[in-house]
Amino acid sequence: MPDSNVLSQGIEFYNQKKYSDALTFFLTLSSETGADSLDVAYYLGLCYAKLSRYEDSLLYLEQVVTAGKDEDRVLQCRLILAVIYSLSGRKRLAAFELNKLLEAEYKPASVYAALAFVAWEQSDTEKCLDYYEKSLDADPENVTALNGMGYVLACVDKDLTKAFSFCKKAVKASPNSAACLDSLGWVYYKLGLYDDAKKYLEMAEAIDGNNEEIANHIKSVVLDGDKR
Repeated sequence: MPDSNVLSQGIEFYNQKKYSDALTFFLTLSSETGADSLDVAYYLGLCYAKLSRYEDSLLYLEQVVTAGKDEDRVLQCRLILAVIYSLSGRKRLAAFELNKLLEAEYKPASVYAALAFVAWEQSDTEKCLDYYEKSLDADPENVTALNGMGYVLACVDKDLTKAFSFCKKAVKASPNSAACLDSLGWVYYKLGLYDDAKKYLEMAEAIDGNNEEIANHIKSVVLDGDKR
C-alpha cells in the first residue's frame, strides 16, 4: 500500500510557494516510494505552471484530465489548461476547456473571467465585457473580473468613471497584485491624472519588473506627462 505521506514534503514546498523546490522534489521522487503517478503528474503540472513553464505543464495536466479519475482535479486542471492555451495562442482549445467547465458548473465566476480574457485576446471587446459581466453576476467580488472589466473599459475609453470604480475595488481587495495596480494606473492615465498614474504603475513595476505591458504603460505616462 502506498505511503500517504510520501508526497507531503513536496506539497509543503508547493504550499509555501517554493515552486522550484517542489518541482525538484517531485521530479526526483523514486517510483519505489509507491507514490501514485497521477498524483505526481498533478503536482508537476501545477509547479511548472507556477514557474511559467507552460509546455511542460501541459504535458502533465493533460495526463490528469485524460485519466479522469478525480473529478475535482480534472476540473481544476481544465481551468489551468484553458489559461495556458489562451496565453500560447491556442484560443479554440482554451474555449473548448472553458465550455466543458461551464457544463460542469465549475467555478462559473472564474470560468467566465477566463472566457473574457480569451475574447479580449481575440479582439472581441463586446463579448469580453459580456463575459466579465457574467463573472461578476456569479461573484460580485471576483478580483479578476473586477480588474479585467475596469482595464478593458479604460482601454476602449468606455465609461472611465465605471472603469475607475472597478479597478479601485480590485486594488482594495488585492493591494499587492501587479495586474490590479497596473490597471488602476492605466485608468488614471486615461483620466489625464498622470501623477497618480505614475504612482500606481511604478508600484506595479516594483512587484513585476519584467512585465512588458507595465513598462509600456509607464512610457506612455512619461511621454504624455512631459507634454503638459
